[in-house]
Amino acid sequence: MIKDLLNLSGKNALVTGSSQGIGAAIALGLAEFGANVLIHYHANSDKAEAVADQVRALDVKSDSIQADLSEPDAADKLFRAAVDAFGTIDILVLNASVQLPKLWAEATPDEFDEQVTANWKANLQLMQLSTPAMVERGWGRVLTIGSVQEEKPHPTMVVYAGTKAAMANTVKNLALQLASKGVTINNLSPGVIDTARTGEPTPPVDEAISQRMTIPLEDEGDPVDCAPMALLLCSEAGRYITGQTIFVDGGMSL
Repeated sequence: MIKDLLNLSGKNALVTGSSQGIGAAIALGLAEFGANVLIHYHANSDKAEAVADQVRALDVKSDSIQADLSEPDAADKLFRAAVDAFGTIDILVLNASVQLPKLWAEATPDEFDEQVTANWKANLQLMQLSTPAMVERGWGRVLTIGSVQEEKPHPTMVVYAGTKAAMANTVKNLALQLASKGVTINNLSPGVIDTARTGEPTPPVDEAISQRMTIPLEDEGDPVDCAPMALLLCSEAGRYITGQTIFVDGGMSL
């Protein structure tokens, strides 16, 4: 039965950046199908605990962990706290990222370093820390959350888009190395999703560029639109999918 393949009972998940938006929707989706879910947050503990409470209301375990993934030792700190809380991590969803909109010529070295550290370096470190135990158990799921900007870069997001493209390539590389060991790695790339981030102002760009960023379905997505695909890729139902980037973007990448 398909529903049995989606059953995550007994699995432990860590979802980074899950106190709101896409991360929260994925965390709740995994919990709905039986996974225990750790909620990671950067700054707002109240929001994180509210999501953890929603997870626990689904009769699974949850806790919240703070870490600033732009800090050099944050990945190790987060992983150790996750292991202390749950013992093992079977599902790793790498959703947290830093986005600093700037026209490319105005991006500073510090802004570059912050985005690269949080969006690529910390994710690679978390995979390095998490996958050995997955390999030992013969089962694991890693899901990175990318961006439609891997396919259609935005002129004010040159560094952010670059980090997302780097992660998509990393997914392909590691998927080849871990596929025979029971661990799948995929990349889910959303388009314009209605979150707090999409409401933030960005520097003005040429109208012709804006027109190329239109959405064929003519509407922003909702965070919950990302959750079913995440569930598929993080469950046994997605066992034959690895190394892929799957766009959830209303056709924006076309």
